[in-house]
Amino acid sequence: MDNLTIAGKTFESRLIVGTGKYSSAAIMVRAHEASGAEMVTVAVRRVNISDRTKESLLDYLDTSKYFLLPNTAGCYSAADAIRTARLGREAGLSNWVKLEVIGDERTLFPDNEGLLIATRALVKEGFVVLPYTNDDPVVCRKLEDAGAAAVMPLGAPIGSGLGIQNVNNIRIIREFARVPLIVDAGVGTASDAALAMELGADGVLMNTAIAGAHDAVAMAEAMKLAVRAGRLAYLAGRIPRKAYASASSPIEGLVGR
Repeated sequence: MDNLTIAGKTFESRLIVGTGKYSSAAIMVRAHEASGAEMVTVAVRRVNISDRTKESLLDYLDTSKYFLLPNTAGCYSAADAIRTARLGREAGLSNWVKLEVIGDERTLFPDNEGLLIATRALVKEGFVVLPYTNDDPVVCRKLEDAGAAAVMPLGAPIGSGLGIQNVNNIRIIREFARVPLIVDAGVGTASDAALAMELGADGVLMNTAIAGAHDAVAMAEAMKLAVRAGRLAYLAGRIPRKAYASASSPIEGLVGR
């Protein structure tokens, strides 16, 4: 398999996983291992950065195995997202950030205006910014122009498990993107992840689909295999769709022909 490179850093796995909603820390650790992921997202607000002597989510993440991607989950303004990113960096998490600026509490759709403001500001401060955004090709292009290291359009609302709702938009974003495209949010099962990769996504980020599964560890392995299969299928090139049948075996030489 070919590798995923973002901002000069290379990953063998194209699957990025989260740390929320697991039934226990032990299950999370096992699921991460089964996923084969090398990058793990961590909500800055869930990390105890004021007193590192107390139990923290970081106690269950082996930073020698996983690259931490702090995220600004729960931020509803550019100012809050910028402040949260800075806190994560000052706490020693990373100068990378999965940037979220939420615009609507019910749908958790992003506030793209605030997202652009925060992206520009954080890029100027030396952050590697990976913004979560709508599946809007125009907004993705503006985020690239603002200095985003990747674009991360949603496949469907966060945690919905609906799968990719607008296949054509993902195709258009892939066609014009000059930076890696990571499908973020909406994946429900392995076939959703495979489809994202078959459309040309460079990677898939997910949390609920694994953490909320009846068997999170088994689902993590399924997602690992789906991402690999989808990437291979994309590189191999699918056959054209046809309205009628096309015989697999040649007809030349058949009796009566």
